[in-house]
Amino acid sequence: MIIKAIETTRFNRIQLAYLCSLLLLVLTTLSAQAAPQSDLLGDWNHSKAQSTATIDHSAWQQFLDRYIDAKHPSGINSFGYSKVSKQDKRALKKYLGDMQALNPLNYNKAEQKAFWINLYNALTVDLILDHYPVKSITDLGKGFFAFGPWDDPIATINKHELTLNNIEHGILRPIWQDKRIHYAVNCASYSCPNLASKAYTANNTEQLLEQGAKDYINHPRGVRFEDGDLYLSSIYDWYLVDFGDSIPSLLKHLQHYAKPELARQLKSFKGKPDFEYDWQLNELN
Repeated sequence: MIIKAIETTRFNRIQLAYLCSLLLLVLTTLSAQAAPQSDLLGDWNHSKAQSTATIDHSAWQQFLDRYIDAKHPSGINSFGYSKVSKQDKRALKKYLGDMQALNPLNYNKAEQKAFWINLYNALTVDLILDHYPVKSITDLGKGFFAFGPWDDPIATINKHELTLNNIEHGILRPIWQDKRIHYAVNCASYSCPNLASKAYTANNTEQLLEQGAKDYINHPRGVRFEDGDLYLSSIYDWYLVDFGDSIPSLLKHLQHYAKPELARQLKSFKGKPDFEYDWQLNELN
């Protein structure tokens, strides 16, 4: 009886340890998917307002021209990671090196906005290429419980190491406070808004942000009705604070960009939306 009790206690301890480990994994994963706070990182909110200097993103544009299928029948810009040549991989590395060598604070705000968006997207593509073939960006990340690479140092600007999260949540979101940023930065995933086929510039950023919003909201992976239920991208759940911090304000945002029939459905919707996200790589057959 005593031996049996000891064995039972030991078994219960093993079960408890297993459950604790499982709970830690779940909590870590949920934490990784939660939207980081939009808090300004350091002294990045400075610029030379009168500067007319421009940043050359032509190398990034050439790269996009070669490997984005912007006319894929799915309506999603498919990226041909498997087709990228060694020469173009080196060209992308050079572009990223050139971007990291300059000081974005020497430019006006419009140039800076385009700079940070292009840098984020080019770094993400380069990261996938460094680990390709990979099924999902969430398979990457240096920490044991890492859900993706977003907290890993990936670039050095002005002698400061930056992560993708630093760029998005510590620079782009707090400085510009533009909800359309979510349609611009790309996470290399099926459910992410399209990776734009055009490099951002001071002159085309407004146009690209508007187009990105329209394309995503009018695509089923962004917004769709199914048997009367409303399904939205999890982006709108994670970053609800950027869309007015309430479902009614979010719905108004979606209506603004939705085509007439979808806008009508959104206007009359009174329920609670469901959220979903597909992290498979944005390389479609």
